[in-house]
Amino acid sequence: MAQDNGPDTAAGALAAFRASRSPWLALPFFETGAADAVAARVDARLASGATVLPAPRDIFNALTLTPLTQVKVVILGQDPYPTPGDAHGLAFSYVGPRRLPASLKVILAELDAPIRGGDLTPWARQGVLLLNSALTVEAGKAGAHLRYGWSALTDEAVAAISARPEPAVFLLWGAQARARAALIDAGRHAVIEAGHPSPLNRLRDFPGTKPFARANAWLADRGLAPIDWRLP
Repeated sequence: MAQDNGPDTAAGALAAFRASRSPWLALPFFETGAADAVAARVDARLASGATVLPAPRDIFNALTLTPLTQVKVVILGQDPYPTPGDAHGLAFSYVGPRRLPASLKVILAELDAPIRGGDLTPWARQGVLLLNSALTVEAGKAGAHLRYGWSALTDEAVAAISARPEPAVFLLWGAQARARAALIDAGRHAVIEAGHPSPLNRLRDFPGTKPFARANAWLADRGLAPIDWRLP
């Protein structure tokens, strides 16, 4: 178990999340000690002088802003942006001071609306779970924490949503996200797959897939309120 429960540590972030009594805490990841083990690995890197992103207070933002009982749409990412100040705990969401990341620009182009910013918090508050496969990364080292054990949380979250009676839309972009289709009951939920939105994707099999319009159409067909994908 991680030893330092201070506010600037992963262990402290985990303690605060547990205090919230979130429905997500019923996942085995939080009940079996797996979360404590991952937090300890992250805090060991912090203790060694590494810059871990996002800030500890934001590590569990995706689960905090979108409780299990409120999930309507799921979007899975890989790990946070590795530049300090850019990430805040939501997959693909960007709060940095520079121009939008290339992948996010490709994603937002599917909205057929003016791009006004990259903070996707409004989506999360409407029931869009923006969850990365790793909730932490190190500055300048994309993928540094992908093998720290975070992926178990992502798998369990997807399975838990699939097991609910309430329908949801899973937007799976890229090979890593699409591999989790096996965890989803496609008979009760919508699974909309596409290539990764990265401009480096040579297949270019994301542009033109209209994931947001398709998700809203599916929700509407089931009497559920659509997501307002516009950003302020």
